[in-house]
Amino acid sequence: MKKEKTVDFYIKWAWHAISRMYNAYANPNEMTMAIGYVLLNIDSEKGTPATKIGPSIGMEPRSLTRMLKTLEEKGWIYREIDADDKRFVRVFLTEEGRKKRSFSREGVIVFNKMIQEQIPAEKLAVFFEVIKEINRLVDEQNSKAREAGVLPDEII
Repeated sequence: MKKEKTVDFYIKWAWHAISRMYNAYANPNEMTMAIGYVLLNIDSEKGTPATKIGPSIGMEPRSLTRMLKTLEEKGWIYREIDADDKRFVRVFLTEEGRKKRSFSREGVIVFNKMIQEQIPAEKLAVFFEVIKEINRLVDEQNSKAREAGVLPDEII
């Protein structure tokens, strides 16, 4: 099968293009798309448990740990032990982190407005329906593979 006839080719192709666009946008602000996504997934008021950030953006724990360390060194976040449950560490944004988060949010808004202006709502609705169905099918396959012992739990 030619790559141009596979679903995953177009998903990956589009995601790489979006990723390059966001990285070009973020680069002048000492950021990357991945940093932006992490900052966007930290509650700006209550902070967020570190263990909740990675799964919400599909980032592996080791990569997230390195990124949080870097963001802490830059002074964009700080960590505190959860007051209610000492087993958890909550991640909070500093004032600089809030500015970077706001910058990231603006980039996402601008991109989405551009897409919504260029692609009719009916087509976007079909796209969202199809991509949700693809995700459901992938999740189903992963569950079957995990049950069969083909994939370890921590990869999925």
